[in-house]
Amino acid sequence: MKDQTDTLLHPEVTGFFDPATNTISYVVKDPGSNACAIVDSVMDIDYAAGRISYDHADEIIAFVRQNDLSVDWLIETHVHADHLSAAPYIQAQLGGKLGIGAKITVVQDTFGKVFNEGTEFQRDGSQFDRLFEDGDTYEVGGMTCRAIHTPGHTPACMTHVMGDAAFVGDTLFMPDGGSARADFPGGDAGELFDSIQKVLALPDETRLFMCHDYGPGGREILWETSVAEEKAHNIHVGGGKTKEEFVKFRTERDAGLEMPKLIIPSLQVNMRAGELPPADADGKRFLKVPINTL
Repeated sequence: MKDQTDTLLHPEVTGFFDPATNTISYVVKDPGSNACAIVDSVMDIDYAAGRISYDHADEIIAFVRQNDLSVDWLIETHVHADHLSAAPYIQAQLGGKLGIGAKITVVQDTFGKVFNEGTEFQRDGSQFDRLFEDGDTYEVGGMTCRAIHTPGHTPACMTHVMGDAAFVGDTLFMPDGGSARADFPGGDAGELFDSIQKVLALPDETRLFMCHDYGPGGREILWETSVAEEKAHNIHVGGGKTKEEFVKFRTERDAGLEMPKLIIPSLQVNMRAGELPPADADGKRFLKVPINTL
């Protein structure tokens, strides 16, 4: 099959680390052309001041232009709760289609209610150019890529396999970081364990790229590992840990975690595909703070 053949391809992957949110965005270049995909971009926000900027996105745009790349896709692995997407800003300058998992509609319905968005907020995923179902394929230049539905952290989480590289979003962290939390609305620790098994079923040599790294124990920031390394050494699922052990651990751990500091602006923006909430009659835009809801 073509997607199996494409796992032999070795795309060039360039990571861009955002220290404000510990997020890694990626430019993924097709090895046979100048086509590329951009994965999980970041829009900067000074939350206390209510100001947004695009320094992180501008760095990616400059890299794409300097290397004469053509953007085929802007991929969101899920609706992030810890940073704001810069996909529309990048798309306006570089083109490309914007894609996310089809279960975005579940996330939009859930948080449309949380933020009391009203009927004017479309909950059908129409803000995106493509809604990926499990197993869907798409092209980056001559490279066939595949989307795998990996829910648990959120209902819309997808892992994107591009050649011998897989972009796992928040489903997995580096081996010493473990796995994502599963206590957000629509999250499920059991589903997360099953999704991680899908990722670990990829060939051992598959390169895995993380969406976040926090440098556990003070080590340097890292974002690339492999299926073999995760299977052997991941502190939450490696070494043959059972589903029951994982669910118990994840549930107890999540109960003590604080909400991400940018969850309120992130969800409102990212469920709109990175667009800010609509302006009022005076041209001003506002974010809502739901009380005792999240």
